[in-house]
Amino acid sequence: MSAQLNRRSVLAVGTAATAAVLLPVGAAGAADRPAPTPRPRPTGIPRSQNGWQIQTRANHVSTVLTRSVAGTGLRVDIRIGLPELLLLHVARRFHYEVQELRAGELLGWRAIGRTPTTVPASNLSSGTALRIVPGARSRGSYFPQQVERIRDILADCAGTVRWGGDDDSVDESLYYLTAGPDSGELLRVAPKFQERANRLGAGAGALSASSARRS
Repeated sequence: MSAQLNRRSVLAVGTAATAAVLLPVGAAGAADRPAPTPRPRPTGIPRSQNGWQIQTRANHVSTVLTRSVAGTGLRVDIRIGLPELLLLHVARRFHYEVQELRAGELLGWRAIGRTPTTVPASNLSSGTALRIVPGARSRGSYFPQQVERIRDILADCAGTVRWGGDDDSVDESLYYLTAGPDSGELLRVAPKFQERANRLGAGAGALSASSARRS
């Protein structure tokens, strides 16, 4: 594992269907893809911007639990199941390939508070988003080589995870699911990360950069 230089200093599965058919990963096109619009939500059920139900707490009558992030020594509150598979894979690859994460540099679920449910940051309240290096919110927080690795991570997720660095209101610390709980996209993409983790040299941290996929 090799830590890479950062431009600035910052302060410091659930079960997936085993019979799911995994489709080939295509180009994510994250930078060119418009930010997902708020999804319709049933009356009386508060949901975050990506359509997942907001959780009022973690680890108690909740679908959000504290999970260890393998290889990092860190723990984070995340929605169990497919969101966990995707977002923890993002965190691990970031740790191995972009910048080594330290205590306080990986945040998950947060209470909704006064955050509008129409903005991407609200996805933290449903456990379907991460803040990675919270101090790196403004544009230009990373060197070009680091951005290239971030884009490869996004491409690996085949459009199911969006980077706040591509939003109109830039937040380069935010990574969140674009698909809602009823979408088949997550089921097509997320299980491959569990399968990779069980194969030596194929999990997060492997040198899996593909110039074709990034383009």
